[in-house]
Amino acid sequence: MRGGAREVHGAAQPRKLRRKVDGLLLLDKPSGITSNAALQKLKWLYGARKAGHTGSLDPLASGMLPICFGEATKLSQYLLGADKTYLVRARFGIRTDTADSDGAVVETTDALIADEAALRRALDQLTGPILQVPPMYSALKHQGQRLYEIARAGREVARAARPVEVYSFGIEQFDPLTPLLRVHCSKGTYVRVLIEDLAGLLGSLAHVIELRRIAVGSFDDSAMLTVEQCASAAEAGEAALDALLRPLDEVVSRWPLIRLGPHDVQLLLCGNQVRVQADLAAGMVRLHTESGGFFGMGELMADGRLLPRRLLAHDSGTRSSGTPDRSAIPVTDTWLE
Repeated sequence: MRGGAREVHGAAQPRKLRRKVDGLLLLDKPSGITSNAALQKLKWLYGARKAGHTGSLDPLASGMLPICFGEATKLSQYLLGADKTYLVRARFGIRTDTADSDGAVVETTDALIADEAALRRALDQLTGPILQVPPMYSALKHQGQRLYEIARAGREVARAARPVEVYSFGIEQFDPLTPLLRVHCSKGTYVRVLIEDLAGLLGSLAHVIELRRIAVGSFDDSAMLTVEQCASAAEAGEAALDALLRPLDEVVSRWPLIRLGPHDVQLLLCGNQVRVQADLAAGMVRLHTESGGFFGMGELMADGRLLPRRLLAHDSGTRSSGTPDRSAIPVTDTWLE
């Protein structure tokens, strides 16, 4: 676009001055647009200098798309590895080249689901640690080229099976033609492939016709906001928009927290390791100041050494920390919970 405007989500939008925004927003992405288009719309609404999403959703899919603004992008890797929960509606009797309704029909069958008991038995077979072959229509790379680019050129290449885990796979609504299912799975699980494999166990074919992500890690669908809600807040001003953001440390809330005195905080911010007395297992920990300011992630070693891993800009941590937890237990210069 020319003349100081750009196109976002299908419409010309005037340019905004970029500002520093830090925090997490759990967007309810609508079906029919790409994850990147949704991201760009939110980035424009906020006038944010920096933003990214974690865990892309196909255009067909709707639901939770975590948007990280500013310093939260430094923590996005921790959300990328989180487990996810989906509601998926499958159409049995038809297979498409993309394994969803956006693709072309390549095969049909009259064989559907015999009964609900048969479906439950097949779901049980796909629950637990499994090996899954990624679909050709995916963003994974083969010799430097995206698989979907190879597929669109009419070619298929061998893909190695990858270990994933399906924690639960159940029936929400039974129908022999279009059942609605709920799946809770690990990072890297392709729900489209699960549906095709499920159909194979039942002697049928199937593809995804509806897919909605309802949870990422500890975040459930009650925390989601629509694009329309964000646009409405934008009309009220930046303060209303910023009030929708979640604190930075909620991105990594599943890890234990350690509070540190000023001396140890300064050492870590300068890239040094410190030694702490903490009754915690070795692993990643959230780093907080004594006053409750979140300033990044560290790794606690088995010998008591604490190493800085992902540190935030100084003002971001203190501004988005929330109220300190008074139940934390003091251990010399270190607090933990």
